[in-house]
Amino acid sequence: MARTVWDSTVGKKTVMAVSGLVMLLYLVAHMIGNLKIFFGTEEFNHYAHWLRTVGEPFMHYEWTLWLIRVVLVVAVVAHAVSAYQLSRRDIRARPSKYVHKKPRSSYATRTMRWGGIILALFIVWHILDLTTGTVHSGGFETGKPYQNVLDTFSTWYGNVIYIVAVLAVGMHVRHGFWSAAQTLGAGSRTRDRALKTVANVLALLLTAGFVAVPVGVMTGVVS
Repeated sequence: MARTVWDSTVGKKTVMAVSGLVMLLYLVAHMIGNLKIFFGTEEFNHYAHWLRTVGEPFMHYEWTLWLIRVVLVVAVVAHAVSAYQLSRRDIRARPSKYVHKKPRSSYATRTMRWGGIILALFIVWHILDLTTGTVHSGGFETGKPYQNVLDTFSTWYGNVIYIVAVLAVGMHVRHGFWSAAQTLGAGSRTRDRALKTVANVLALLLTAGFVAVPVGVMTGVVS
């Protein structure tokens, strides 16, 4: 049954919608956590330490964090695979170009694929920068996330990479939330306007919330 559902277009769209919502919940939580940097070094570093001790003593040190990471990896892979396979299926169904040259879809819709690729590359860079410290500038300091964030956003390329990725997140969320709602049966003629409004507000809040951190560092508000 699971294979039959997965092989169907509806099944792939459902997987894509559910995995997308899981990642959206993570993005909201991650953004709120990032904004703690405006409350100072001690507050931000304490938050980072708390993430590693959630669930203690029932859960061992970092077990909850690793559980969240595993769920996110599964969600990202499921989302990417279903998106790729749906895209290939769509291309096979319409091998010739559209007769109408004027695009009928929104800008966000037309850039979903490229936005996904940008985000995938950014996730790899972000992990290597602020989690493992492999590509971090200024000398990565374990247990000092506040200083590590300052180091990253003290470089022009760190700001450019991050802001471009955040803009891609906003565009992705704007279209993806509404699309997921349609797939999961939440959309209707009476609710479509409200769902689009929620999608726009979510995209705007996430974009502004994430961009606030590098802007804070660049302007000296966070130092």
